Amino acid sequence: MATIKNRSAFDSAMPIATVLLAVILLWYVGAVWLNAPGAIERVITPRLAPGASWTWADLVQTTLSMQRPVLPAPQQVALDFWSSLVDWPVDSPRNLLYHVAVTAQSSLLGFVMGTLFGLLLSAGIVHSRTLDRALMPWIVASQTIPVLAIAPIVLIILGSLGFSGVWPKAVIAMYLCFFPVTVAMVQGLRSPQKIDTELLYTYAASPWQAFWLLRVPAALPFLFPALRVGIAAGLVGAMVAELPTGAQAGLGAKLLLGSYYGNTVAIWSALLMSALLGLGLTAAVLGVERLVLRRHGVRPGAAA
Repeated sequence: MATIKNRSAFDSAMPIATVLLAVILLWYVGAVWLNAPGAIERVITPRLAPGASWTWADLVQTTLSMQRPVLPAPQQVALDFWSSLVDWPVDSPRNLLYHVAVTAQSSLLGFVMGTLFGLLLSAGIVHSRTLDRALMPWIVASQTIPVLAIAPIVLIILGSLGFSGVWPKAVIAMYLCFFPVTVAMVQGLRSPQKIDTELLYTYAASPWQAFWLLRVPAALPFLFPALRVGIAAGLVGAMVAELPTGAQAGLGAKLLLGSYYGNTVAIWSALLMSALLGLGLTAAVLGVERLVLRRHGVRPGAAA
C-alpha cells in the first residue's frame, strides 16, 4: 500500500517538476537574450583590452550577474529574496515579510467583506425574482470596469470621507472578491432539484428552514471554489490599491519602489513573494474547504 501511495505521489509530482524545470530553463535563456545588448555595451566592451574580443562564455556569465538587468536570472532573484528575509529585521521596510503583513491584512479584510456581501446578494437574488432581474445585470457589468481605473476614484472618495490606511485597500479587494462568490452561490443555492424542495414542504418546513437545511448545504461545493478565486482576486486588488496612493508599505508599494529606482531584482523578489502569499492564502481556503465538506459528508469537487 505504501508503495502504491509513493508511486501515486511521484506520478503527481513529475508533471509539476517538469513544467517548473522548463520554466527555469526558458527563464535563463530569456535572461541571456534580453540582457545581452546591455552587457555588451556597458560591461564587456569597456573592459576589453585593445584588439581583444569577448567569448560566449563571457557574455553568458555577464548577463546572469548584472546589477540592473532587464530580466534578472533566477539565482539573482533567489539570493535577493533570501537576503531580504534574513539580513533585515521583520519590522524593517527592507524585509519582504513586513510588506506581506501589510498586504495580507487588507487582502483578508477585503476577502471577508466581499464574501459576506456576495452571500447576502446571492440569498436576496435567489429569493426574489425582482432582485434577480434588477441586480444580476449590474453585478456582471461591474466587473467590466478595470480595477486600475476604479481604484483611484474609490481611494479619493473614501479619503475625503476620512477613511485611510487599510480600509480603502480592503474596499478595492472586496470589489474583486464579491463577484465570484455571488455568481457561484446563486448557482449553488439554485442547485437543489424541485423534488427536494417539495419534500421539505411536505414536512411543513418554512422557507427559512428549507434555505438552511437544503439550499446552503447544496451550495457549499459551489462556494469554496469561488472563495479560492476570491482570495486570489482580493490579493490582486489590495496590491493594485497600493499603487495610486504612493504607499511605502505593502507588496504593491514594493513593486512601485522597485520600478522607480530601476531595481528589477527587487521587483521580481516582490513578485515571487506575492505568488507565495497567494498560494498560501489559497491553500488555507482549501484546507477549510476540506474540513467543512468532510463534516457535511460532501466530496470536494462535487460541484464540478
